[in-house]
Amino acid sequence: MAKAKTAYVCNECGSDYSKWQGQCGDCNAWNSLQEIRLAPAGGHVSASTRVNAAKGYAGVTSQLQDLSDVDVASMPRLSTGIGELDRVLGGGLVAGSAILIGGHPGAGKSTLLLQLMCSLAQRMPALYITGEESLQQVALRAHRLELPTSNLKMLTETDVESILATCAQLQPRLIVVDSIQVMQLADISSAPGSVSQVRESAAALIRYAKQSDAILLLVGHVTKDGSIAGPKVLEHMIDCSLQLEGDNDSRYRTLRSHKNRFGAVNEMGVFAMMENGLKEVKNPSSIFLSRGDISAAGSLVMVIWEGTRPLLVELQALVDDSQMSNPRRVAIGLDQNRLTMLLAVLHRHGGLHTGDQDVFVNVVGGVRVSETGADLAMLLAIVSSLRDRALDQNLVVFGEVGLSGEIRPVPSGQERIKEAAKHGFKRAIVPIANVPKASVSTTNNGDGLGAMEIIGVRTLQEALEAL
Repeated sequence: MAKAKTAYVCNECGSDYSKWQGQCGDCNAWNSLQEIRLAPAGGHVSASTRVNAAKGYAGVTSQLQDLSDVDVASMPRLSTGIGELDRVLGGGLVAGSAILIGGHPGAGKSTLLLQLMCSLAQRMPALYITGEESLQQVALRAHRLELPTSNLKMLTETDVESILATCAQLQPRLIVVDSIQVMQLADISSAPGSVSQVRESAAALIRYAKQSDAILLLVGHVTKDGSIAGPKVLEHMIDCSLQLEGDNDSRYRTLRSHKNRFGAVNEMGVFAMMENGLKEVKNPSSIFLSRGDISAAGSLVMVIWEGTRPLLVELQALVDDSQMSNPRRVAIGLDQNRLTMLLAVLHRHGGLHTGDQDVFVNVVGGVRVSETGADLAMLLAIVSSLRDRALDQNLVVFGEVGLSGEIRPVPSGQERIKEAAKHGFKRAIVPIANVPKASVSTTNNGDGLGAMEIIGVRTLQEALEAL
């Protein structure tokens, strides 16, 4: 009998090495190599290949075909019945696709998937596989949420071979695996959650979904920094990667797509955690604009672009005398490094010094803004707090600020202005290149309120004068 060999695989990127070393040469991660046992030489067959051969899953024969002859109409979208989820997915579910949903514990991943499965199970065969909870726990959640449970098939299992055998018997069109980190294959000696187990288990489940045109939804754990746990190759294997975000003390959750082979990335859906589950928020701008009647210094509304739609959010800034030799720079929902850079631009091209001030900025509602269109709004809110002068509540601002103090245009500028006008805002400070040629009328509940005043600015100094 040949002696079993060992190898070392990186937990971060999946690269393998013949011997242990402190740092991975591909992703530069430290102490990420884990030992795995290989099959004897001459008889090595991957675990997923053995599973498919044992269960009779024949591969699809490859055929040459012109790209122009490929029928794209044969891939219809399956609506989930949840508008915000369909938006993030790019229009709905696609047959044969593999979707990975991650999020912190308590974010609502299992709740969202249980609502989806109970709804779609009334129209098609659906199988919910849980490896972390008992059937009683899932049933209690379903009854608490008042969901229809009559046609949903449930299975408590962590062995991939048994799961594939059950799927071959039931032929479900929709499969949920909660979670991929607890799945395991018997012929792999490492523990569940290791690189080899996660990679081979996901490969076997995805291969079955592709060959049977079933829709596979995998639940993934996240690490401390919010990334999907396990090998990075897992995110390359799936078709769509979704992230459910939200603080435990907030009732709102945001669902973002970080990868989507069937739609746009960086799309965002907003949900509210209610007693009967997650409910979609069809007009997210309304929940992020819950401002008081009294104007406060440092408060300003900006228009950001999330995926395929504009979103109005409130930005708050606080500037105070620092009691330390090194003033603090805190940004919540924004990039802190960009805040430091913009303060330097404000000093150089705006003539306002904040070197002895603590500066805090916060995006109300827990929204995370990654685009540069929030630059101008951030600076004007800081100036408002620094001078202790409240801004007009009917004012909206957006624009990118360059290092030389110029105001650069942002994508979809006219759509942002129209969205602000729909919510009754009467004044806007925008880059000169984003000013529409025709006038924009402000509306509130369908009533016309006159033309919107749009001020186009080229430099930061012009924007400060416009205040």
